[in-house]
Amino acid sequence: MLKLPALLIAIGYGLVLWLFSAWRLKKQMDETSTPLNHPVLEREFARMAEVLDLDRIVVNVHEVEPVNGLAAPDGRIFLTRGFVRKFDAGEVTAAEMASVVAHEMGHVALGHARRRLIDFSGQNAIRVVLAGVLGRFLPGVGPWVANTLASMVAARLSRQDEYEADAYASALLVKAGIGTWPQKTLLEKLGKLTGMGGHGAPAWLMSHPKTPERIAAIEANEARWGIASGPGTLPPV
Repeated sequence: MLKLPALLIAIGYGLVLWLFSAWRLKKQMDETSTPLNHPVLEREFARMAEVLDLDRIVVNVHEVEPVNGLAAPDGRIFLTRGFVRKFDAGEVTAAEMASVVAHEMGHVALGHARRRLIDFSGQNAIRVVLAGVLGRFLPGVGPWVANTLASMVAARLSRQDEYEADAYASALLVKAGIGTWPQKTLLEKLGKLTGMGGHGAPAWLMSHPKTPERIAAIEANEARWGIASGPGTLPPV
């Protein structure tokens, strides 16, 4: 039977590992990122800043080519250089880029980084407990089963964060007069933009919900808020 000290060690190890990862990410971003200097995009982001009563929304550019957006644990928002290039090439609109920034702002505003800190430590403890218990009944495969189950829990929690950040982004985009249409069109483009094409891990191990599920959740919010679903639609006055 597992003792309490073993669980505390597991939780502490998870906490230290998460903090180290956050420190390493910050160091990497400091070394490979520059402030966004793009008047067209910044004008679009200013519409959201006005709603939030901010002077401006500070966005940084991570100087890598893969298309992505990121909310760092320290609260900074990043777009990759590859994403900005897609905009400059006309593959993504300014409103769609605003939807990415709004989504990442949702992660920050909703405290998802802090939640992941707690969840990561808890998942590590779950992994240790399951490995100890299952190892007795399933020698050799117990730890593998424990890791798989812990990964499933982590993926489910991460998917929930994505739904919440999408809802935050939808509300912000509507209030800014941009609407939810660009949010949905970008989601439909993401597979092609990122090169994933819908392929990758099994659904139960994916950290992001599938695109149709995310769009359906956005449209459910549209219906609840009484917002028309289509290009150029604005919230009711």
